[in-house]
Amino acid sequence: MRPIIKKDVTEALEQAGVSKGQVLMVHTSMSSIGYVCGGAQTIIEALTEKVGPEGTVMMPTQSWKNLDPADGVHWTVQEEYWQIIRDNWPAYDKKITPTNTMGAVAEMFRNWPGTLRSDHPARSVAAWGRFAEYLTSDHDLSNIFGDGSPIGRLYELDAKVLLIGVGYDKNTSLHLADVRAGYPGKHNCTEYSAVMENGARVWKEYETLFVDGEDFERIGTDFEKNHKVQKSVLGNAELRFMSQRELVDFAVGWIEKFRR
Repeated sequence: MRPIIKKDVTEALEQAGVSKGQVLMVHTSMSSIGYVCGGAQTIIEALTEKVGPEGTVMMPTQSWKNLDPADGVHWTVQEEYWQIIRDNWPAYDKKITPTNTMGAVAEMFRNWPGTLRSDHPARSVAAWGRFAEYLTSDHDLSNIFGDGSPIGRLYELDAKVLLIGVGYDKNTSLHLADVRAGYPGKHNCTEYSAVMENGARVWKEYETLFVDGEDFERIGTDFEKNHKVQKSVLGNAELRFMSQRELVDFAVGWIEKFRR
């Protein structure tokens, strides 16, 4: 395949509907695209230039390995050694802590000039542009994806969701619908993360909604049957561009109808 250059990325973004001043939540898989000349840097440059400083780009920068081993996030470590992780996992530092399986673009984006990152030790986001500070501030431990969280604030701003080579299982905005919906199996859970408090590392306990995304692909398939999702192609990847409000509102009803 011919190497993809920034002009190709910009054209694909335009064809999908990305334009100046928009607020975007972006999920990207570089491996799905193919060979991009310049890699993640090229993708980020195209995104930020396309929306401009009057727009905003946000990405997930989750470090979910900073959770208790009992949650299954350290599956290669035997249970007899879990306490070692609890006692020694580094405290979250938004300037240092790497992302976990968020992809090369998100990993570079968290350190991009002008980008801010939220304080959640396991479920952070990073944002660049006009609303970066608003989106990333006061990310409460217990309110990962609900109203008042970065995802909830995207809804307030009438943001768009852009999927680049990934499916709805990576579409973080659907977690806002999970928070808003009522269904029989909905429940909270207790989580733990290493954080800094008063200058000392602590293993912090907090309660939050149990994160459930197993049906997100089904939600996405049904959403696309009756709602506008603009698409384009970049290398081997498909771009899907949609209204976050429309997606969340649809997903609330879907979850309440089908989840048990």
